[in-house]
Amino acid sequence: MASPITLLISLLLSSLVVSLGNFYNDVDITWGDGRAKLLNNGDLLTLSLDKTSGSGFQSKNEFLFGKIDMQIKLVPGNSAGTVTAYYLSSQGPTHDEIDFEFLGNLSGDPYILHTNVFSQGKGNREQQFYLWFDPTADFHTYSILWNPQRIIFSVDGTPIREFKNLESKGVPYPQDQPMRIYSSLWNADDWATRGGLIKTDWTKAPFTASYRNFNADACVVTNGKSSCGSGGSNTWWSQELDSTSQERMKWVQKNYMIYNYCTDTKRFPQGLPPECTTF
Repeated sequence: MASPITLLISLLLSSLVVSLGNFYNDVDITWGDGRAKLLNNGDLLTLSLDKTSGSGFQSKNEFLFGKIDMQIKLVPGNSAGTVTAYYLSSQGPTHDEIDFEFLGNLSGDPYILHTNVFSQGKGNREQQFYLWFDPTADFHTYSILWNPQRIIFSVDGTPIREFKNLESKGVPYPQDQPMRIYSSLWNADDWATRGGLIKTDWTKAPFTASYRNFNADACVVTNGKSSCGSGGSNTWWSQELDSTSQERMKWVQKNYMIYNYCTDTKRFPQGLPPECTTF
């Protein structure tokens, strides 16, 4: 019979495996006719794109608030024209959505990380960044923390963007509609790279992105009921950026942000959106 210590270690190891997730348990491949693959007993997932089709998957569960982590290794080499999307979304004309989109580029040029927040069907809140590393050389962790007060986008634990709940100022905030996690790899060479000037080089196909260590520390919604009840006891439920995290986010935005809708006065001649001027 195993000792109590051995049993404890076994339980801890099994809980660690569960917390990192297994794609067989966590997602459904939704399109791509075999171009999406589950490998390594469900620990690795790949999406591929060729001239015929891309591919995609979605989470089995719907969530209403949580911290979502995914490690992704993006399409290497000449990825111009391709988009790897990883996002939370509800359904319908007044859907909510929280977006990471990775816009491919010519070999040697940086990827553009495109972020956006939709609430009640309205988006137009784009911020774009270069990354401070090569996202095709290895896996990196892309995280969305979504609680009733704020949404925080992070890369390898470094926050890059915060979108606060300012419904008191008339700014819709995604807090009522459960969302699934989606990811897809698809061809968008009409706009993705230099506004569509650079087209996809199909001689480089298939293009492949890889995923691992999906973790959803989140409130699962089933038949309209949340696993968190009326409130959350998780650490992320009321999490905010401390002073160190705020400084790290400012560093990213100063050095790597390449577009911010909140400074685009030409786009908003009648005045910037209210969340841009309210802190």
